[in-house]
Amino acid sequence: MTQATSTAYSRLLGDELRLLRERYSTLNGRKFALQLGWDPSKVSNIENGKARASEIDLAQYLTACGQDIDIFDDFKRRYYNAFDLVCALPASNVRTLAMAESTATKITSYDVASQPCLFQTKQYARELLTEGGIHAPEEIERYADARVERQTVLRRPFRPECLFYLHEFALQQRVANAQVMEDQYLRLMFNTNIIRIVPLHAGTAGLESRFTLYEFEKAAPIVFTETNLVQVFAQDPTVVRQSRDLIERLDSVALDFDQSKDRLAKYVTALRSPGSR
Repeated sequence: MTQATSTAYSRLLGDELRLLRERYSTLNGRKFALQLGWDPSKVSNIENGKARASEIDLAQYLTACGQDIDIFDDFKRRYYNAFDLVCALPASNVRTLAMAESTATKITSYDVASQPCLFQTKQYARELLTEGGIHAPEEIERYADARVERQTVLRRPFRPECLFYLHEFALQQRVANAQVMEDQYLRLMFNTNIIRIVPLHAGTAGLESRFTLYEFEKAAPIVFTETNLVQVFAQDPTVVRQSRDLIERLDSVALDFDQSKDRLAKYVTALRSPGSR
């Protein structure tokens, strides 16, 4: 075992080990460590993604959980890059993102192409996923449900401090019919205390990239971005600094909260005008 900087993915895989221990053994972390002949802190650090387990450590841990060689090989493959400061994962990976959202103390997001996942209605999410053409039709409902389930993080009594910047260009992207869009605009309007619109006249030069900055109480900040094909989690200090610089620029060009609410109201009014549907 070696000490390492924890990442979103290392914390996720550490938690996966913890779940295996709890499911396949009756031992708490301390007793499990004693069974393996380890110091109790070793189990804690590995399960919290704070230390990189060696291949032997993984073999001993998984064997003690009653897992076979196939499980070991699969976990070892996924664990190999878990502590990289920049990590790319398949777009289908929902749990790492949900874990980052649920443990963050502050979330600052910007999107230029579509409306934020944490505010998408289920119908909007379903239509967006369908139009993306990446997921099989039978998977659409599951991914739409996952987006809605992630939104519970915003309804917690002690939710993260949040601020969402949204380019007006994203508001103009029509998805499905007018009713779907109206419901989606109204969802945003109910949350305008944490949403600021970047107006069209600000342009998109230098503002093309969607990203989210997650900040934590006891872990390094993470910059997240994604496409329809891949998710990228970055803890590299340069990337974090650049994201903060971009947030400063967004702050200087975005409408304030009241102006953003007024701008959204205009989109709702336009949809309700004769002939818009």
